Amino acid sequence: MADLSNYNPAGRFTGLAEKYAKYRPSYPDSAIDFMLTHCELGPLSLVVDIGCGTGISSRLFAERGIPVIGVDPNDEMRRLAERTAASLPSPIPDYRKGRAEETGLPDACADAVLAAQAFHWFAPAPTLTEFHRVLKPGGWVVLIWNERDESDACTADYGSVIRTAPDAAAVETPRGRAGDVIFASSLFVDAARFPFVNEQKLDADGLLGRAFSASYAPRDPAAAQVFARGLHDVFARWQRDGTVTLRYETSVYVARKPA
Repeated sequence: MADLSNYNPAGRFTGLAEKYAKYRPSYPDSAIDFMLTHCELGPLSLVVDIGCGTGISSRLFAERGIPVIGVDPNDEMRRLAERTAASLPSPIPDYRKGRAEETGLPDACADAVLAAQAFHWFAPAPTLTEFHRVLKPGGWVVLIWNERDESDACTADYGSVIRTAPDAAAVETPRGRAGDVIFASSLFVDAARFPFVNEQKLDADGLLGRAFSASYAPRDPAAAQVFARGLHDVFARWQRDGTVTLRYETSVYVARKPA
């Protein structure tokens, strides 16, 4: 399996922050509520969101009254997260520059360390060691991914276009299995995976924005035009009343640092 930490994860989303923030799917309420209950998180807890990007996941916890520190190496993504956070009620997420393998955070500071749609970009062994270091005894690692549910015909049709993009297979194949590493780690116990249903309704511009928010979407004008034409065809086939619905399975992996 490819090590995606060698694919320039800190830099490859530069230029995509606005699209990422606007068009990426969020995570279902049922998944977030499960994490709060399973990991016993509340207003006195601290969640560290590693690879927080534009703050999609950080905001979901902050909106539920959970203090959050978001860590990301990409200045553009992090600054957009900071601008968005300014309009939130307290507690406003605290965004900091850092890497998954070296967060710069103190020992045993976090009740949960979260990586949402991000862990596959990290070097697994040093990242899990760093997560273990910053977690309090009994604290939780939480890894989340939205993956296309291609048992749905529209989503499968969309996926067939996505797979024509450069590096799509190189990113998507290891991403789909990245959470399994938590089951083999000797640093954590009580590892488990929980699936949730998720969906995203998009108009024509939204479908293109969703696809072009991917780091592997073509940026060469000619290739991007062909890619967009395929997406327009998908939209024309499947739209109902001006929108299509993409289906996802949201995977939540959890594991606990021994007390």
